[in-house]
Amino acid sequence: MSLFAMGFLLVILQPSTGQFPRACANTQSLLRKECCPTWDGDGSPCGELSSRGSCQNILLSQTPLGPQFPFSGVDDREDWPSVFYNRTCKCEGNFMGFNCGECKFGFSGLNCTERQLRMRRNIFQLTTTEKDKFLAYLNFAKNTPSQDYVIAIGTYTQMNNGSNPMFRSINVYDLFVWMHYYASRDTLLGGSNVWRDIDFAHEAPGFLPWHRVFLLMWEREIQKITGDENFTIPYWDWRDAENCVICTDEYMGGRHPTNPNILSPASFFSSWQVICTRSEEYNSQQALCNATGEGPILRNPGNNDKSRTPRLPSSAEVEFCLSLTQYESGSMDKMANYSFRNTLEGFADPRTAISNTSQSGLHNALHIYMNGSMSQVQGSANDPIFVLHHAFVDSIFEQWLRRHRPMLEVYPAANAPIGHNRENYMVPFIPLYRNGEFFKSSRELGYDYEYLQEPALDSFQEFLIPYLRQVRQIWAWLVGAAVIGGVVTAVLTGLILACRKKRRGTSSEIQPLLIESEDYNNISYQSNF
Repeated sequence: MSLFAMGFLLVILQPSTGQFPRACANTQSLLRKECCPTWDGDGSPCGELSSRGSCQNILLSQTPLGPQFPFSGVDDREDWPSVFYNRTCKCEGNFMGFNCGECKFGFSGLNCTERQLRMRRNIFQLTTTEKDKFLAYLNFAKNTPSQDYVIAIGTYTQMNNGSNPMFRSINVYDLFVWMHYYASRDTLLGGSNVWRDIDFAHEAPGFLPWHRVFLLMWEREIQKITGDENFTIPYWDWRDAENCVICTDEYMGGRHPTNPNILSPASFFSSWQVICTRSEEYNSQQALCNATGEGPILRNPGNNDKSRTPRLPSSAEVEFCLSLTQYESGSMDKMANYSFRNTLEGFADPRTAISNTSQSGLHNALHIYMNGSMSQVQGSANDPIFVLHHAFVDSIFEQWLRRHRPMLEVYPAANAPIGHNRENYMVPFIPLYRNGEFFKSSRELGYDYEYLQEPALDSFQEFLIPYLRQVRQIWAWLVGAAVIGGVVTAVLTGLILACRKKRRGTSSEIQPLLIESEDYNNISYQSNF
């Protein structure tokens, strides 16, 4: 069966996950600053009648930010999503979603009580049928309108503070392209002025958790619009690759025979139109991307600037990155040294971990190497290679988490660039997710990687996981209490023995020595703690 025919057989249209819920993109919701849609299951806001959740005030983090963004009150994304809404659904238990109508990642079932673990696999390990199905799903998402979400095509000020809503429908695939653009776009300051040193998804601690959520949401939407609950995103393991081995018509599209900058007409990706790639045009007009088609996908792999990215990353570079013990360091931006995050993102040398913005390593190297749509941050998700690449980057993040087993406190609580503190909500997601919520093993979020697969935990071990995590977080206090308790016990014991000795009135002259005096200095006390 052809991929085109397969795409049209996928006719189950289900809700999509993205930025502005369609039910909240209206004057009433914006003026009330409330986004608490009803859940169809019981007809109540947030499924409150079924104890799924309730409409509550948003609690924003008050921790200080880094110095990179010297403004306040000029960007709709500040203190997300409070410019648009200050009341949203707060879901209970394992329920999730803008109306608490879904299950948290890693759970399923009618009441979201069934744990699940899906496997992400190497794209070259898929059968021909599985690979063709993945490609068909991509094309189907590009041609399926999102039923539950719309995008903003104007700022809150341009919407006259909510009285003139400016939203537009969009297909499922481009919804995620737009979200990636919106998180990384420049701040519009009025006139022709913009502030470029801002990014809610890159160049700071939230880079890895943000893209983890992005992929989980994207994966779930493919599952819903296709009805394939077992779908997972494949990954491309690009370590030591000599060229773009997935850039063929069999996979993600080969090179055009006469124009090396576009895709082969034999690939249906060649007919795709990109969006949100003209950042300078938007800035000059003080406008947002409105998702209008802007031409074909551009890609010319390997013909990039070799002085910046001479080749694709190596296994040795990935291994060195994994050996770094600090998740974040210093200024917590692209100038950070010895930072696992900054080295994996590609702003630090993958052989020394010293920041070097004139070079592009690891994650960044792939984007630069593709030499086209992938190479421009705001529009990079237009190329479907994006999801394969970021799935593998996420697997490296997962390896680091398993190797170093950091506590939540390792993720910075304060002084990170705007939007990247631990308790900040990620832009532009609704439902709301905090950065720190995804600084944990992928297995707890319901997925694993085939090449990282570990023996499955039994139900008792899974039951213990959250309690063991709490114990780790208070371990220092437990040790301190044990030491203090030991000291107090020793002192009390000494006093009791002294009192007994005094009561007996026994002189030291007639008591046997426990050790000979010449052996006393050879005794040493060692702690096995």
